Amino acid sequence: MIKGAPLWHSFLVKIMINKVRKLVNQYLSSDPKGYELQTLEVDKDNNILVEIDRLGVVDVDDCAALNRFLVDNLGPELDNYSLEVGSVSLTAPFKSLIQFNKNLGSNVIVTDKEGKRHSGQLNSVDEETFMVNDDVYRYAEVQSVIAQLKF
Repeated sequence: MIKGAPLWHSFLVKIMINKVRKLVNQYLSSDPKGYELQTLEVDKDNNILVEIDRLGVVDVDDCAALNRFLVDNLGPELDNYSLEVGSVSLTAPFKSLIQFNKNLGSNVIVTDKEGKRHSGQLNSVDEETFMVNDDVYRYAEVQSVIAQLKF
């Protein structure tokens, strides 16, 4: 391994993330369906993960169209990467207000900063707080919130 290669690789990954973010935002800004970028990551194996979400259902055709747009606009720059475009996992912690709003009326599990878990119905959401049952939480005061899936 060449000395300094990890630092150089990290620099190249940051450049790629910035290019992908710019293209995703460009694409989504022209999309009338209200999609927003939720996740943009590159792992150690150069796998790029792009996750989008919106208040409605995330359509696989919309993810495929975004994927094609990125491939068309990045071209050979993607030769050393793999690209995955999809929706946010149902079991992933909420990352945005969209996910809280999508789950209004649903049961959620809140993990507080001390690691204690609380569950109940998500009853209201605003810019700074959300309510589960009768308890009000500030986003900054919780570790995570996930949908409570029941089968």
